[in-house]
Formats: sequence, C-alpha cells, structure tokens
Amino acid sequence: MADNGKLVTDFCRAWSRLDPDELAEYFTPDGVYHNIPMDPLVGREAIRTALAGMAKSLKDIEFEICRQVVQGDLVFNERIDRMTIEGRKIELPVVGVFEIEDGKIKAWRDYFDRGMSQGS
Repeated sequence: MADNGKLVTDFCRAWSRLDPDELAEYFTPDGVYHNIPMDPLVGREAIRTALAGMAKSLKDIEFEICRQVVQGDLVFNERIDRMTIEGRKIELPVVGVFEIEDGKIKAWRDYFDRGMSQGS
C-alpha cells in the first residue's frame, strides 16, 4: 500500500527546486490543481505549463507543513508557504487537500486568503 502522506510531503518539499517537470509528474495524467478561488487546471500538461509560468516569477519557495492528516486516499495539510515573488517576501497560511490515486495526485485544492498573498 502506498504511503500517501509521504507522497504529499515529498511533493511539498519538491517545490523548493522549482522544477515544473518534476512537480507535474506527481499528478495523474488527468489530475486537477485548483488554487481556490482561481480556475482549476485540468491535466498534467496544463499543470506543467502553469507551474513553468509560476516558476519564472518565483525567486524561491518553501512549504512548511505544520500539520498533516491522512485518511485513506485523502491527505489534508496545514502549511505556511514562504516565497519571494518579484522581490516581495510572502508568508501565506494555506490548507491543502490532496486526493491520491495509484500513488499519484488526482486532485489538489489549496485554500488561502488571497489578500494575504500580496506580501511586503
């Protein structure tokens, strides 16, 4: 049986490398990435393209997982995402919900206060 918690933890750690190809490979081919309230990205290639665009504007990023709960194929985590975008440092409290299928991320939804993403 796959360790869904480890998969999500590894995925969150991989963000620090800002490699869109590596990150996209964590998803199923028809995976969904939905940053609430933005429109969802559907399919590994759409996710890869969007992540490549994000990587260009990010100087660095790190996900600090504060708490994580695994229930079968669902993984919930409470995180602080720290990043530098266009010279602005941001610390963003986030709740992530991950649905896992066959050792890959089938769906990822992040909930956060968009107003807090402006940074300093």
